Amino acid sequence: MNAFMDTAVDARLGDALQRYWGYGSFRPLQREAMEAILAGRDSIVVLPTGGGKSLCFQAPALVREGLAVVVSPLISLMKDQVDTLIGNGVPAAFLNSTLSSDQRRTVTEGVRDGRFRLLYVSPERLVGEGGEAFRAWLSRCNVSFIAVDEAHCISQWGHDFRPEYRQLAALRGQFPNASLHAFTATATARVRRDIASQLALHQPVELVGSFDRPNLLYRVLPRNALKKQLQAILGRHKGEGGIIYCTSRREVDALASWLSDSGVRALPYHAGLDDRERSKNQDAFLDEDIDVIVATVAFGMGIDRSDVRFVVHAGAPQSLEHYQQESGRAGRDGLEAECVLIYSTADFMKWRLMLERNGELTDSARKLLRDIERYAASVGCRHRHLVSYFGDTYERDDCGACDFCLGELESVAGAVDIARKVISCVARVGQRFGAAHVVNVLCGSTNEQVSSRRHHELSTFGLLKDSAVSEVRGYVEQLIAQGFLRQTDDQFPVIALTTEGVALLKDASAAAGLALSRQRRVVREREPRRSRVEAEAWEGVDRDLFEKLRAVRMQIARSRGVPPYVVFHDTTLREMARLRPQTLDALRTVYGVGARKAEDLGQYFLDALR
Repeated sequence: MNAFMDTAVDARLGDALQRYWGYGSFRPLQREAMEAILAGRDSIVVLPTGGGKSLCFQAPALVREGLAVVVSPLISLMKDQVDTLIGNGVPAAFLNSTLSSDQRRTVTEGVRDGRFRLLYVSPERLVGEGGEAFRAWLSRCNVSFIAVDEAHCISQWGHDFRPEYRQLAALRGQFPNASLHAFTATATARVRRDIASQLALHQPVELVGSFDRPNLLYRVLPRNALKKQLQAILGRHKGEGGIIYCTSRREVDALASWLSDSGVRALPYHAGLDDRERSKNQDAFLDEDIDVIVATVAFGMGIDRSDVRFVVHAGAPQSLEHYQQESGRAGRDGLEAECVLIYSTADFMKWRLMLERNGELTDSARKLLRDIERYAASVGCRHRHLVSYFGDTYERDDCGACDFCLGELESVAGAVDIARKVISCVARVGQRFGAAHVVNVLCGSTNEQVSSRRHHELSTFGLLKDSAVSEVRGYVEQLIAQGFLRQTDDQFPVIALTTEGVALLKDASAAAGLALSRQRRVVREREPRRSRVEAEAWEGVDRDLFEKLRAVRMQIARSRGVPPYVVFHDTTLREMARLRPQTLDALRTVYGVGARKAEDLGQYFLDALR
C-alpha cells in the first residue's frame, strides 16, 4: 500500500493526526486505510470497535482535496462525531431531520462554498424520497470520496440488515470520480463479498483487523440468583458507565426499577417506550447523568460513549456475532472493561422457539445458536475462542483477561465419570424432567417433587451430593452444549439423551477429550483478580487527580451541551494524571490533546493539575 504514497503526503497525514487529535502514531491498519483513500482506491475496512475506525476517513478528509461525504445510520452518532470534530478544529457538518430550515441553509451554503471538509448524511437522505435531487446537488460540490459507516447494514447476511443501505449502489453512477469506502466493526468473509457487490466497488483494497479486544475481560456465569450476580459486578464498577442487556422488555423494566430502588443511577431502554422517553434515556446515559442503561438489543448502534466500563448480558444473545458487537461497546477508549455473559440453557431454547415461530429457524440460525452455546459452556481461554471463531489465530498462551486464564474456573477431575453419572440420572428419571429436577436428584435433595416420585430411591440419587447445586447445573448445561444431552423445545422442556450420550453411557472411552469446569471455589471468598490490562492502565496514575480531572471535564461538557467524552476520553485524563503536565507545551504532548483543544481547554485542566 505504501507504494501509493509519497513521503510528503504521508507526513501531512501524521501532522493532521497530531494537530487535530493529539495522536503521535497510527493504530493497526489505520495508515493503510488512509492511504487507500488518498490514492483514490475503493476499500473495505473491518476494524474492531475501539480500533479507531472513524479516524480512517476523518484524517484523509483534511489532506485530500474536496469534500468527504460520510454515510451514517443514526442521527445521534452523526451529532456526536461532528461535535467532536468541531471541538478538535475540523470543519465538519451534518444534514438530517433535526436541523431547522435556517440551520440547513447554513450547512448547504457552507458545503457549496467549500467551507467544510466532512459532511455527514443518512442513507435515507441519499437514496430515500428526494434523494435523487439531493445527490444531483451534491455531485456539484466537489465530492472527493464517500465513506459508508456501519457498512454491514448493506448485507442481508449481516446481523443488522437495513434495506435502505442496499440502495446506496446508486452512488457509484452519480459520483463516478469519487472513491467509495466501506467501514464496519464486524463482517465475515461472506458479508464483505456482499458489501463489495452491493456498492459496486472497483477492485477494493480489503483490510481486516484482528478481532481480538485485549482490553476486554470476558467472564461467563451460569444464571443463578441474577440480582446477586449483578450486585457483585456493579460492586466492581461503582460510579462507572455500563450496559445491561436483557432478552425481554419486561425484564428490562423490572431490573431498571430494582437498580434505581437500590441507589444505582439506571434507566430502561427498549422499543416499547415512546420515542421521546427512549431518546431522553439514551441522552442521559451519553451525558453521564446516569451510570447504567438496562436495555434490549434495540440499544446499541451509534452509542459513542467511550468509557463504558462493563457490559452484562443477563441472558444469551442469539449468535457470537451479536455477542461480539454488543459486548464490544465496552472499553471503546482502549482502557480496561469487563464483559459478562450470564446465561442458562433456557435462553437458547427461547431463541429457537422464537425463530421457529417467525419462520426463521434455518440450519444457519441453529448453527449460530450452537456456536454461542458452546462458547458459554466452553472450558478454555475466552479470547482464543472468540478470535478463532472469526477466523484468526490467537498467539498468546494466556490472555490474562478472562475467567479461565485468571484462574476463576477450574477443570474438574474425573469429567467422564461425572458426565456418565449425570447422563445416567437423566435416563433413570425417564427423560421426562427438566434440568432442575435432574440436579435435585443428583444432589440428594429430598424435596416433595423428588420424594413424591420416589426418585430418592434411584441408584443415581445423591451421586453428586458433595457438589453445589450451581456446579451440577453447570455440568448439565456443559453436557447439553457438548451434545451429550439435549433440551427439548416443548412448553415444559425436559432433558433427554442424544446418540452421543447413549454411547458414553455404554462405553467410558466414547468421549475422548471431554472436559467439564466449575467456578473455582476459593474465588467465592475473595475479590476476583484484576486483568493484566487494568493493572497496566492504572500504573502511575494518581486516582484522586483523575477524579478531579473528570469533574473538570463534566463542568466543561455541561456548559457546552456536549457529552463528556467529546471533551476528552478517559485515556487522555489518565495520561494527564500520570504525567502531571504544568505548561501548555507539556500538555500538548499528552495523548489525545490536539493543538486546538490545548488552546481552547488547556487552562482549565492545567489549573486542576497545578
